[in-house]
Amino acid sequence: MNKKKIIVIGAGFGGLAVANLLARDGFSVTVIEKNSQAGGRAQVWREKGFVYDMGPSWYLMPEVFENYFSIFGKKISDLFELKRLDPNYRVFFGDSAPIDIPSSMDGIEKVFEGIEPGSAKKLRRYLEAAKYQYDIAMKEFLYRDFSSVMDFFDLRLITQGLRLHIFESVDKFARRYFKSDKLRKVLEYTMVFLGGSPDNTPALYSIMSHVDFGLGVWYPMGGMGRITEALEKVASENGVEIRLSEEVKKIKVSGGRVCGVETDLGSYPCDLVVVNADYEHAESKLLDKEWRSFGRRYWESRKMGPSAYLIYLGLNKRIKGLQHHNLYLDEKWSEHFDTIFKRPQWPDNPSFYVSCPSKTDPSVAPEGCENLFVLVPVAAGIEDLPQIREKYFNKTIAHLEKLCGDSIKDSIIVKRDFAHNDFIREYNSYKGTSLGLSHTLFQTAVFRPARKSKKADGLYYCGAYNHPGIGVPMVLISAQICASSIKEKYAGQSS
Repeated sequence: MNKKKIIVIGAGFGGLAVANLLARDGFSVTVIEKNSQAGGRAQVWREKGFVYDMGPSWYLMPEVFENYFSIFGKKISDLFELKRLDPNYRVFFGDSAPIDIPSSMDGIEKVFEGIEPGSAKKLRRYLEAAKYQYDIAMKEFLYRDFSSVMDFFDLRLITQGLRLHIFESVDKFARRYFKSDKLRKVLEYTMVFLGGSPDNTPALYSIMSHVDFGLGVWYPMGGMGRITEALEKVASENGVEIRLSEEVKKIKVSGGRVCGVETDLGSYPCDLVVVNADYEHAESKLLDKEWRSFGRRYWESRKMGPSAYLIYLGLNKRIKGLQHHNLYLDEKWSEHFDTIFKRPQWPDNPSFYVSCPSKTDPSVAPEGCENLFVLVPVAAGIEDLPQIREKYFNKTIAHLEKLCGDSIKDSIIVKRDFAHNDFIREYNSYKGTSLGLSHTLFQTAVFRPARKSKKADGLYYCGAYNHPGIGVPMVLISAQICASSIKEKYAGQSS
C-alpha cells in the first residue's frame, strides 16, 4: 500500500516536530525549507569561534519537551545536556541596583519581601493560583484542538475559563496581589515574549509565573540549536526527508484539494500540505486567491506581536555585571508597550533583554571572550533603516555599559544586527514581526487562525500563528495537535 505523501513547508521547530510525528504515524514526509539550515527563527550563526542563537534563548516548560520526545522513546538526556540556571535572571530597574531572581522559592520570596514587605505571603498565593491555572491549561486548554467557537464556549470550558481568568488582563490580575511596580514588572515581563503587553494579554498567561518560578529556567548546553539537532535526529530515524535551500513558491490546488507544491527547484506532487511558514505569507503569496481562507482585511485588522531589533556581539574580554539572562525594565515601560501596540514607532526609552550565554557555556565563545545577544522589542510594520539601527545600537550599548559598569563598545570583535527587513527576508514574516499574532483575548484559542484550511482540502497549518500560540513549547504542542488531526482523518489511507 502506498503511503500518503505529505509536504511540510518550513523546517522551524513546528515543521520538524509535526513532520516527525506524521512520519511515525506512517506517512511519507518531506520538509522543504528556504534557508540553508533548519530551525526557522531558531537558526544558529557562527562567526570567529562565537556561536549565536539567533532567535529563542529561553528554555521553559521542560515537561513539554519531555512529553514530545518521549513519544519517540527518548529522554532529554539522550539528546542534550540541560542545566538549570541560578539565578534565573538579573533585573535592572532604572538607575537602582539590579536584583537577581534566584532559582529557589525561598530566595525568590526574600527578594519580594525586600521590595514590598508582606509580599512573600502574597507571592505564595499568587503562585498557587498560577500553578492551578497552569495545571488546568495543560489538561484542558493548551493541548485541545478548537475547531469551532462552540468548542471554546462550551459550558465546561467557560467554567474553567473563568478560573483561568481569560476575561481579564495579566496586569489587572497582578494588581490584586502587589502594590510594587517593580514586582509587577517581574511577574509581567514574559508577556512581551508572548507577543503581547500586560494590559492586553489574558490573565491565563499568568501561568508564566509558575513556569518561571516553579518549573525553573533552563539552558541546553551548546545553545538552543541543540533542540533543532535533536529534532533532526528524530527526523532521520523516522525517514523524514529534509530539503534545505529550496523555497516553495506555490501550493497547488486542484478541484478544491491540494495536489502539490512548486519550488524554485522543481515541482512535487503530494496528498497533503502542512504549512509551518509564516501563515500570512502562505495565504497571500503561495495560494491562488480562490483558495485563501483569509483576505487582506483580516490580516490588516490583526494585532501583531512585536518585531525586534537584535544585536549579536562578540567581545574580546569578559563582562562584569551581567548574568546569563538580564532584563532592563524601564520606569516608563508602559510607554514602550504603547509604541508597540497603540502608536507604532521606535521607542524613546526602551526596555530590553540581554543574553550572555558564555556565563554558563564556554562552548559559545573563545576563551576569555563574551557572547552577547541584545533584544529590543519594537513594533511590527515600522520603518527599518540603517541610520535608525545605528542610532539604536549606540543608544542601547551606551545604556548597557552604564548598567553593567563596564565598557563594551571598544571591545567588540564581532557585530551583527537584525530587524524587520531581515525577518521579512529570512522568514517571509508579515510586517517583520519576530513572533506572529499577539495573544489578545480575541486572538486566543479558536480566535487564532484555523489549523485546517477553510477552502483547500488537505491543507493544514502548524506553528505560532495557531493555538496555543507563541513560544517554543507552544509550537511543539501545536505540532502534536496538528499531527493528531491529520492522523485521525487520514492514517491508513493510501495515496
